Amino acid sequence: MSVSSLPSLRTSRASAPPRAAGAAVLGLSAAMLMPGAVQAQDAAQLATVKVEDTAIDPNPNAEVGVPYKARTSGDERRTRPLAETPQTIQVLTGAQIADSGYTDLARILDAQPGITIGTGENGNAFGDRYIIRGQEARSDVFVDGMRDPGMTTRESFAIEQLEISKGPNSTFAGRGTAGGAINAITKQANTAFNFGKATLGVGTDQHLRATLDVNRSFGDSFAVRANALYAYEEVPDRAPADRERTGLALSALYSPTDQFSLTLDYYGLRASDLPDLGGYLVAGRPASHVPVYAQAQDFLKSDVDTFTARLKYEFAPNLRISNLMRYGESDNRYVVTGARQITTAAGGPGGSYPAASLSTHQGWQEVEYFANQTNLFWDAELFGRTHELVIGLEYTDHQVLNGVFRVTNAGAFNCATGNNATAYNSFCAHTASGAVVNGLNTLMNRQIVKGPWDIDWAVKTTSAYVMDTFDLTDRLTVFAGVRAEWFDFDLGTQNTNTLAQARYDYSDTLWNGLFGVTYKLTEAGMIYASWSTAADINGGESDVGTSSGYGGTVIFNGRVAGAKPERSQNFEIGTKWNVFDERLLLTAALFQTTKSDVMEGADYSAVGTFNTGKNRVRGIELGIVGEVTEKLTLEGGVTFMESEILASATPANVGKVLSNFADQSASLQARYQATEDFYFGGAVKYESKRYAGQPDSAAGFNASGYTQPIPAYTVLDLFAAYRINRDLEARLNIGNVTDKEYYIAAYRSGAFLYKGDGRNARLTFTYEF
Repeated sequence: MSVSSLPSLRTSRASAPPRAAGAAVLGLSAAMLMPGAVQAQDAAQLATVKVEDTAIDPNPNAEVGVPYKARTSGDERRTRPLAETPQTIQVLTGAQIADSGYTDLARILDAQPGITIGTGENGNAFGDRYIIRGQEARSDVFVDGMRDPGMTTRESFAIEQLEISKGPNSTFAGRGTAGGAINAITKQANTAFNFGKATLGVGTDQHLRATLDVNRSFGDSFAVRANALYAYEEVPDRAPADRERTGLALSALYSPTDQFSLTLDYYGLRASDLPDLGGYLVAGRPASHVPVYAQAQDFLKSDVDTFTARLKYEFAPNLRISNLMRYGESDNRYVVTGARQITTAAGGPGGSYPAASLSTHQGWQEVEYFANQTNLFWDAELFGRTHELVIGLEYTDHQVLNGVFRVTNAGAFNCATGNNATAYNSFCAHTASGAVVNGLNTLMNRQIVKGPWDIDWAVKTTSAYVMDTFDLTDRLTVFAGVRAEWFDFDLGTQNTNTLAQARYDYSDTLWNGLFGVTYKLTEAGMIYASWSTAADINGGESDVGTSSGYGGTVIFNGRVAGAKPERSQNFEIGTKWNVFDERLLLTAALFQTTKSDVMEGADYSAVGTFNTGKNRVRGIELGIVGEVTEKLTLEGGVTFMESEILASATPANVGKVLSNFADQSASLQARYQATEDFYFGGAVKYESKRYAGQPDSAAGFNASGYTQPIPAYTVLDLFAAYRINRDLEARLNIGNVTDKEYYIAAYRSGAFLYKGDGRNARLTFTYEF
């Protein structure tokens, strides 16, 4: 079998029947392990072996027969199983994601402990924005271990498993990753299986979703796999806002020998939304009965195309090399409508009355990138011990061009705003009587033309790293690594009115490391301690230019050079217990992450201060995943955290909490296999109150306390599935069963609140062939 096949112990429909194949594998294993004489004399006395009839799962990292549990990371640089790794790494398998009913990454991740969602703003682009343990992670999304730059909409149809690494992670991931990283492991062609799976989902809100996943093996040396997607739905309870997705992922594997393999991949996604920015705050509370104010001409569109080549070669059983090369392009563009509470001018028509004033937010981003990562894996005998060495080189060239749209609102103004206004000069969603205006979704009558660029951002990076894992004793294992990055930063800005340009560039070197030890208490349980670091550069966010208050490039005394990198370090102690024949993993961790030398700015200003900020996050995270009994499977976790600003150029910030930070968050998804053909379950997610504000800074506050609160919420989802026959299964998902009105993110002024989906129902048929 080729080195790239990596099969799990499952069978395809084109192979031998599952029970027969399982018996054959177990019988062969027994024959190989038993001496010939003993085999001949004692074969009749062999202990009974339990043979499981498990569904096909082409994920090579899965725990066999446990649908929600992964055994290993999809990043092959992590050489030990997850249960033996000294770090909190949460893995969501394809089965868990399917049962949850969520498909976009933003909604999948919002349900996970320790993660919150951020909004797009005038200072940063609209698109998926994640915050891990209080730290911005919108640029810390990876696909198969390589950074996926830019702000886009991300989908799960081609994901085998989703890995969330908690804590600073720059040794593996490079710059950024102060709070952690998100790594999507994609579906790959496999010579070990022939299978096909088609799904068709229908439901409320005009929901329609169709997917196809087909793998075909042509002997031991060649295989292809195709995944396709089409999906459409209105946003539950917020039509005419809607979402549409079209995707295609292709993978081809060529492995003529056991030592060599080449895999070529393509991934393409087209996402087109009529976006709804939800509600807004009134006197610190979400406004009630907010109408859908999105304009008919609004849009949020993402186009993604990536091409990847993977080459692996095994020189010897203890020495192999892999090379991953990727070229990608993505376009993200949007014109969206926001709303905020105002009181109209007393001197205007209709006098003074409360209303929602409508605003325009727009931009476009074009991303082009090239990356190459080479890893040498060497199990070396050094100093009397076997060292699992990983020696890597990586080169990335990321180029991001941002620009604006020229938006003319040709509709007639219908309200007067401003103290001295005497005539209509704005658009409002309400009349003086409080009623929603007629024709709200066409009120502004937008005319949209693509405008010039305003930010030209580029970073070229060369990295080298060494990682080592070795056993000091049968119980004590050491994990260590160091990474150096040499980068060249280049930023161009352009005034979109005068077209006046400015340019800034500098170069620097980043050093990061990790060190961890695990001590095995029993065969099932261990304790660990670890230390890791992360570093980021001045101007590390590609979508914000010199908006210093949003993570953009800070200019100090007319320069961008001269700042020290932002530094994060994490201390973590924890324990992991892989029990019930490794079918259930229990984890607990205490952690403290301190971020220092933070660049600070304000709003959209380019002027800020170098290295004046410092913040700290402390917490505990508990996790569970796997089979509690033969019928009950769980995946979940809970995080208790506290954050504090330790230093700031603005003294009043010191002692305050971080913005967009939830002190407590939890999720639990349970699946009960009632019969061989029927299972049911549910998921609950909880997030405590948060406060909006600028990234890496204190939550908004005034003399009365914190402002712009996002209320806590608890949401319940239910699902059930029935296998109609050998080939056909039906699954029902009911999302937000209680129709809870909840909000997942807020703009720092409270001008809009992203609203969670209302109650919805989806019926999905899965046909296997």
